[in-house]
Amino acid sequence: METISIVDSKKYVDKKVKIGVWLTNKRSSGKIAFLQLRDGTAYFQGVVVKSDVSEETFALAKEVKQEESMYVIGTIHEDARSHFGYEIEIEDIEPVGASKDYPISPKDHGTDFLMDHRHLWLRSKRQFAIIKIRSELIRATYAFFHKEGFVKFDAPILTGSAPEGTTELFHTEYFDKDAYLSQSGQLYEEAGAMAYGKVFSFGPTFRAEKSKTRRHLIEFWMIEPEMAFTHQEESLEIQEKYIAYLVQSVLDNCQYELKLLGRDPKVLQRYTKLPYPRISYDEAIELLQKSGDFPDVKWGKDFGSPEETYLAEHFNKPVFVLNYPKAIKPFYMKPHPTRKDVVICADLLAPEGYGEIIGGSERATDVAYLEKQIEKAGLDKADYQWYLDLRRYGSVPHSGFGLGLERAVTWITGEEHIREAIPFPRLLNRIYP
Repeated sequence: METISIVDSKKYVDKKVKIGVWLTNKRSSGKIAFLQLRDGTAYFQGVVVKSDVSEETFALAKEVKQEESMYVIGTIHEDARSHFGYEIEIEDIEPVGASKDYPISPKDHGTDFLMDHRHLWLRSKRQFAIIKIRSELIRATYAFFHKEGFVKFDAPILTGSAPEGTTELFHTEYFDKDAYLSQSGQLYEEAGAMAYGKVFSFGPTFRAEKSKTRRHLIEFWMIEPEMAFTHQEESLEIQEKYIAYLVQSVLDNCQYELKLLGRDPKVLQRYTKLPYPRISYDEAIELLQKSGDFPDVKWGKDFGSPEETYLAEHFNKPVFVLNYPKAIKPFYMKPHPTRKDVVICADLLAPEGYGEIIGGSERATDVAYLEKQIEKAGLDKADYQWYLDLRRYGSVPHSGFGLGLERAVTWITGEEHIREAIPFPRLLNRIYP
């Protein structure tokens, strides 16, 4: 008899096995007990028939409490009625760990209660499915960029300068110097690109922004590729290939999790079809104004959630919006060659109301221009001399972008709130040890 994981049940149909599990729920009649079980790999049902087991085993099946741990021994059978497709006919139970008064009962609970018990909420089916899909997106990210010839190049978490401006930085001290929690690894990735051609970072980033919208986190994980000898259109092609690759990887490897979430694979399949539409910021403004739904939309302002939702739904798939006004974008973006009022950049907007999932641009290469932009942004030019050196010594056209992992997870899983996409949102509403 082998000890297996639930996820491997299909290999052991009609065979006797042993599995370490936790109880999530149960129901019983006088002669049969149905145990809903999980082991971290999947969920399935255990059936205990009174006439087929000892009195002690059936008594254990009737008395076991929610989230008690145990080993179950029995035979795997196919079960076409369940999401998982298999169940175990239990003949013996070996208790392992007790659980008394588990706080998250099967009834509905409010979000604040669940966030207070995030360390336990992770055990639920929905959270299980979200985190498994998040894990698949991480695996697929590494696979994609390695396949495309990128080098993993880690950026520091403590930094002395700000790529996006100083208003959203968490300040700390690095011995006798000011330091900040990183809001982006992009500037460092540009140094990496000048050394290795194509690089990407993947790590935590922080924004000191008090926001309670369903799209924002204070702490999140960011994927930031940077590419030398690359103009905007070449970057957009990598971006859409990357997104399509992520979605296809979930479709290929997470069908069970999608079923648990009720996420329609046919909807996701649309997002694997390339290329994605491209429109300019000017055209986006015109679309919004013609709709009649956005009377306050004017050229020069950034888009909010309603505007992004309308634009993406108009195309029914992710859409690139190109070349935003210079005044609303960071200092490092390359100016447009024929217009002084816009920069060469793009946001990728996801449909279904999820908004921007990628922001990117071609990077400015002119030292004098960057010096003026740094000063205009209220930043200390001395802190950016190393960054300007990248232009002084063999500069090339280069582009990059950033994708927030949790926002991508939220979109692909179809979840309502981004905070369910990160295991422990330490800086959102609750502080965990």
